[in-house]
Amino acid sequence: MKLQLTAGAVTALLAAPAFAQESCGDVSITEMNWASASVVTNVANFILTQGYGCTVSVVPSDTVPAITSLVENGEPDIVTELWTNSTGEAYTRLVEEGRVQELGDILDPGGIEGWWVPSYLVEEHPELATIEGVLENPELVGGRFHNCPEGWGCRITNDNLLPAFGVEEAGFEIFNHGSGETLATSMASAFEAEEPWFGYYWAPTSLLGSYDMVSVDMGEFNAEEHAKATQQDAEDVGRTSYPAAPVKTAVVSDFAESNPEVTDFLSNMTFPTATMSEIVAWMDENSASAEEGAVFFLTNYQNVWTDWLSDSATENLQSVLARQ
Repeated sequence: MKLQLTAGAVTALLAAPAFAQESCGDVSITEMNWASASVVTNVANFILTQGYGCTVSVVPSDTVPAITSLVENGEPDIVTELWTNSTGEAYTRLVEEGRVQELGDILDPGGIEGWWVPSYLVEEHPELATIEGVLENPELVGGRFHNCPEGWGCRITNDNLLPAFGVEEAGFEIFNHGSGETLATSMASAFEAEEPWFGYYWAPTSLLGSYDMVSVDMGEFNAEEHAKATQQDAEDVGRTSYPAAPVKTAVVSDFAESNPEVTDFLSNMTFPTATMSEIVAWMDENSASAEEGAVFFLTNYQNVWTDWLSDSATENLQSVLARQ
């Protein structure tokens, strides 16, 4: 999957003047700090600007800060790639109180979360395919659990599940990564050197598309225990596996009511998970930015995104793309 994109072409495409009908006004949208979410935001930014005539401001964020901002300030208008199984009670209250509307699935069939080990370890030691086997053999997986950075929803969940499984008691060091980049690098470096690794990761990502990792069997999913695990400073959390994660777009209700056409687009905006993996893998292979990944998607997957839009917005975007 190769597409040569010069910096000038990307800039020209993303900055091209919109042909939109009446402007939708100012719109604020999150950009979470992982690859697929950045692609989502850049695609949405382009469509909102060029298709619907919006003036978009992008707000760098993570799951927890985004929800905190919604609670305290009622903004940003749009939160993209929200993994709702890790959002906690504050987000649930926002929806129940009608302050936030949860729209469609941004990923279909959703996101995959879990604790992983490299396949070559499981081939040599089949017992490592289960959490019991991992806990009984910490030395075989490097004696370390690679945890999420502060501010990520998975950090809260892992911090509650790790004691539930007795990971530290089994002899593991819990290594809290400072960024998504160091978490990813730790897995990639270990895999390429065929060294031990054990930790959290998720899909769609280029890493799980590039490296053959095995999702450790953590036992049955328990909805009650998982719900508790997503809460900050939860107590008495029991064991549970990760469920298939619903990944949503959420909007502030006032914005949705004032912008029904844009809200309809956001409700329809769904990336097949496999397609998103292709996009982020292409980005990784080509050292491409999220903006370039958005252009790659827009120019190669028109059969996907044209179904999201109104007829007038589709015409506007095709006019812009045709000029590149």
